[in-house]
Amino acid sequence: MTVTDGVGLEELAGRVDAAVGALADLEPAARAAAEELKAALEDIHRAGLTTIVTRMRADDGARPLLFDLVDDPVVRMLLTLHGILRPDPVTLAERALAGVRPQLHSHGGDVALVRVDPLGGGYVAVVRLEGACNGCSMSSVTLRELVEEALRQGLPGLRTVEVAPAEPSPALIPVEALRMPARPVEDGWVRAGRAEEIAVGEIGAPCDGVIVVNIDQRLAAYRNECAHEALPLDDAIIDMAAGTLTCPWHGFCFDAASGECVSVPGVQLEQLPLRVDEGVIWVRTGR
Repeated sequence: MTVTDGVGLEELAGRVDAAVGALADLEPAARAAAEELKAALEDIHRAGLTTIVTRMRADDGARPLLFDLVDDPVVRMLLTLHGILRPDPVTLAERALAGVRPQLHSHGGDVALVRVDPLGGGYVAVVRLEGACNGCSMSSVTLRELVEEALRQGLPGLRTVEVAPAEPSPALIPVEALRMPARPVEDGWVRAGRAEEIAVGEIGAPCDGVIVVNIDQRLAAYRNECAHEALPLDDAIIDMAAGTLTCPWHGFCFDAASGECVSVPGVQLEQLPLRVDEGVIWVRTGR
């Protein structure tokens, strides 16, 4: 993709990297002056961009234009460099856990993020441990420590990690229930179809106001409401390469695995707890 005056994004990034690298070759006084100039310009740009984004987000007429601008690779790079566009704590925690899951799986364990709550200017991450991670043996303690260390490394500001009680196993489901529409069961859990019915890159048929998305064989459940105007996401567009889900109504683009809006910082789909028991998908709606 090309940008202004036909200059490519990679070329622009390369020029910045080369200029920053050249600072090391300057005399100390010249390097200090150049670095101060760089810092001052960055502060000015950050303040101006923050004001622009804040005002456009607050203006119903300007908000769609802001979403389009954030999709531009240069604008996205600029906002990211200045810390204006950044993942939310839930996304950071999910990424940290995704990085440690292969090791947990190799030992017969797993972990699920329940929620991330604010705590004293930082965060507390609540997780649910499964399999070999959930126990009192030395190996389970080691796996729990592995999870906690991954979260501390991946989620700046993490204060503590809490372990939620394991979910009770679901009761056996009569064969007749498999032919019935989803219905509330045990403490707000609803049956959302079978895992094999949702192909990779597809959205499962909505039920009880819930959609289930399959990205690279990983399932995620969301309230069937776009974070913009609460319109349904049944026909959302999934981009497997980018791992995104785009609302068909106004073009809001979300990370399909976490629900974070990649168009506008701070906007989030409501992600719901999900589990799969013997191929059946269960989602906790809380309703």
